[in-house]
Amino acid sequence: MKLVIIEGIGKKDTIKKYLGSDYEVVATKGHVRDLPQKSLGVNPKNNFEMQYTIMPDKQDIVKMLKEKSAKADKIYLATDPDREGEAISWHLCNILGLNPNDNVRIQFNEITKNAIAKGLENPRPIDLNLVNAQQTRRVIDRLVGYRVSPKACKNIQPNLSAGRVQSVALRLVVDRENEIRNFVPKEYWSVVASLTKENSDIFKASLVKFKNKKFVPSNKEEVDEVLNALKNGNYVVKNVKKSLSKVHPSAPFTTSTMQQDALNKLGLSLKKVTSCAQQLYEGVEIGDEGKVALITYIRTDSVRIAPEAQKMAKEYILSQFGEKYLPSTPNVYKVKSSAQDAHEAIRPISLERTPESVKPYLSPENYKLYKLIYNKFLASQMSEATFNSVVVEINNNEYTFKCSGKTPVFDGFMKLYNSNKKEKLENTEEDESENAKLPELIEGDILNFVDMTTTQKFTKPSPRYTEASLVKEMEEKGIGRPATYTPTITLLTSRKYVEKDGKYLKPTELGEKLIAFLIKNYEGLFNVNFTADMESKLDDIANNGLDYLSVMKKFNDYLDKLLGQPTEPEHTGIICEKCGHEMVKRVSKYGEFLACSNYPQCKNIKNIVKVVAVCPKCKGDVIEKKSKNGKVFYGCNNYPKCDFISWEIPIEEICPKCGSYLTQKEVYGKLRKKCSNENCDYVENVKKKESENE
Repeated sequence: MKLVIIEGIGKKDTIKKYLGSDYEVVATKGHVRDLPQKSLGVNPKNNFEMQYTIMPDKQDIVKMLKEKSAKADKIYLATDPDREGEAISWHLCNILGLNPNDNVRIQFNEITKNAIAKGLENPRPIDLNLVNAQQTRRVIDRLVGYRVSPKACKNIQPNLSAGRVQSVALRLVVDRENEIRNFVPKEYWSVVASLTKENSDIFKASLVKFKNKKFVPSNKEEVDEVLNALKNGNYVVKNVKKSLSKVHPSAPFTTSTMQQDALNKLGLSLKKVTSCAQQLYEGVEIGDEGKVALITYIRTDSVRIAPEAQKMAKEYILSQFGEKYLPSTPNVYKVKSSAQDAHEAIRPISLERTPESVKPYLSPENYKLYKLIYNKFLASQMSEATFNSVVVEINNNEYTFKCSGKTPVFDGFMKLYNSNKKEKLENTEEDESENAKLPELIEGDILNFVDMTTTQKFTKPSPRYTEASLVKEMEEKGIGRPATYTPTITLLTSRKYVEKDGKYLKPTELGEKLIAFLIKNYEGLFNVNFTADMESKLDDIANNGLDYLSVMKKFNDYLDKLLGQPTEPEHTGIICEKCGHEMVKRVSKYGEFLACSNYPQCKNIKNIVKVVAVCPKCKGDVIEKKSKNGKVFYGCNNYPKCDFISWEIPIEEICPKCGSYLTQKEVYGKLRKKCSNENCDYVENVKKKESENE
């Protein structure tokens, strides 16, 4: 039996049906091994040694993998074709006792019979450059989280997180909000003349120049001056420029451009786009065929198209649209220098599976996204669109007006996808000089004046980011990579650093406080240039084998300089009940805790508890605890032997009415004492200062 280990459970059935009975397919459901949850797990003093542990929720999966691997004749690691997938395969080698230098790794960019067969025919060793890039990202992010987050928690409030990429994305949102607050509108006026030539339809021309220099009136007085100057003049055609303009189709989708278009054109949320794309990639049930994958791998920043895909597009365009819709040579798009060109752009696997043919089997959202991806890819391989364009300048005294017109000649790729149409934003103005139809104009023509429209306007600030525009900004500035856009932006919302205002992202008060603190104290760490430069270094590790340990060391040295040397663990005098060594106080990104000084030989850890009272039930210690949503409550430290629990602190005083114990709580600067008996109404308010003096 041959064992194929994949990452996502969703594509298990799709892959299994292409393999014979000699193969078994099992899924890891993501990472199975990681740095420990409650300690740093990285030793900067010993070449950044990483202490990996099996993740608590993956114990059963690892047990299953070991059992099946022991019985397998051959093992193939077929995790996702990216850095994270490579790292998971490397961890599996360590867990299952496989040699990473053996040909154990297979990969495929699409889930088809041919692609899987090709992958099985070409197994390779683990690519350690990709693994080292992933490990470097993990370690650097861990160092930031564990060393900066506690400082933010101490200065602002508990349970805050500072992330290397996350905080810079948040900073973009906060900076935009500050731009909007500080924006000072400036007045300007548009002046638009309605004109005709003989008996032609009315067309519009906008004032653009005065004495051959760009001119926009800034107040009503300037407008009145213009109108007075135009009264006695004639509108004479000064210049006519005709051209055949061409519009080239844009590249097929990357992760970022797919997310942007799906958000803008389909109105889907970022989380929904990611979920739908994952389903289309892993496979959907298509009638009697079972699970069928419809698109290629969805985490990519490459616009490259495989030759066989270009051939498929060529044949389809010729058969469905005709030769004039096919360019003389295939359209090839430039891959940007920072792209991880390991796989293709996002495209349909087969053009024979048209959106309409699979519509009955897809959810409405999946159908819309598949149609978008399908048409985008096909359009990228089609001929350019052409237009007859005309731009006319019209003079009246020393003022110049402009009008333009554009007539389609050949629709080309726009038959399927008008990707060049600009999205309308709230702070953009329509071009008032553009006309659907213009009469035939020649130089020297004297035009008839119909009327004049003057409109007072004010400049507007850039709008708040939407999820789509934030993804675009992150990509353009080099912050994060395809796999990180969705989790980063989702995290900002889930941690309540950002909230939705309609479709826009608005920073919360907490988000603004966090960024203000980080910029004030660690601006060098949480800025766009530093973050983008680190992403470039990670790319260099992955693509060119840059020494990853030197990158870690340089970053850690910078962190030490910025934050100060990390303090030594604080001695407590408390003895570990498991091995007899001293327990010391350590700090994680969630706060302080006790850990055995004999780590890693002894892994005993304890929460630092705050004793607040004596338990009314068993006379043990009542300690402060937190619920899942962060709300403080009080419970007995002898749980489960004692089940005492209370939302208020119990005190050693008896209720004068019924004899039950009292509880206390601070309310608006006063201590309120209250009977713990729900059926007793005894309440006593005590001034805080008086209670402290007593």
